[in-house]
Amino acid sequence: MAQILDGKALATGIRKEITAEVEAWVRRGISPRLDTVLVGDDPGSQCYAQAKERVAGEVGIRFRLHRLGRDAAEEELVALVAALNADRAVHGIMVELPLPRHLDRTRVLESISPAKDVDGVHPANRGRLMAGSEGLYPATPLSCLEILRRYGIGVAGMHAVIVGRGETVGKPLSLLLLRENATVTVCHTRTRDLAAHTRQADLLVAAAGSAGLIRAEMVKPGAVVVDTGTNPAPGGGICGDVAFEAVREVASAITPVPGGVGSMTTTLLMKNVLRAVELQLGKSG
Repeated sequence: MAQILDGKALATGIRKEITAEVEAWVRRGISPRLDTVLVGDDPGSQCYAQAKERVAGEVGIRFRLHRLGRDAAEEELVALVAALNADRAVHGIMVELPLPRHLDRTRVLESISPAKDVDGVHPANRGRLMAGSEGLYPATPLSCLEILRRYGIGVAGMHAVIVGRGETVGKPLSLLLLRENATVTVCHTRTRDLAAHTRQADLLVAAAGSAGLIRAEMVKPGAVVVDTGTNPAPGGGICGDVAFEAVREVASAITPVPGGVGSMTTTLLMKNVLRAVELQLGKSG
């Protein structure tokens, strides 16, 4: 029976650490602040914005939500982002996705200052990730590594297989794992004989967005399994990309859904806000 890698419990402890860091900045006259822009009324986006507000409040980071109507002009949105870029009181900026179809997602995201891009979506930060230099990186891949680190699971020398090549998890995580000296294979839903690849993994990361894609027979006995999927579950709630109950009988350690990577992501986003403060102001303040 696999060890459960409890992201929810870890997040509680990390938020206490973040609170202490925020208090240290405040004592130096700097109040870390995150501003989120929500365009339209997408239910998922509203839920994510509310979660950010709640966690920011818990750790003492100031939070502001800017709402624009679903018919907002692109120039209005870009102008709002430009104003936030110029506001020295704002340290982190996020634009909630998805955007309404009439808005150019690439242009909007590229309008965010790289130093305030706490979601790690700007091309400059993606380039820094590839180059191995300092920058702001996506919170979900960081959450995967943080869970492994906090449970004492070293990835150096491991064969890590990632199922998913998306911009949010798969691609950035592959680079982060390479930096940690793992050997990385990236697969996806069109990979031929996917199971032949996944059965070679010491560390198997599911990030395809396909409920129950990873079954027990696809997992090498003793592998560590990290599930980043969030899919609608039959009867309500969410489920991951991994058939949890079956796979936990094979793996040595596994993240649950819910309660795993997703529980860590908003907390790691707040760590990115503090990282942004450092990048903008310097560690010495």
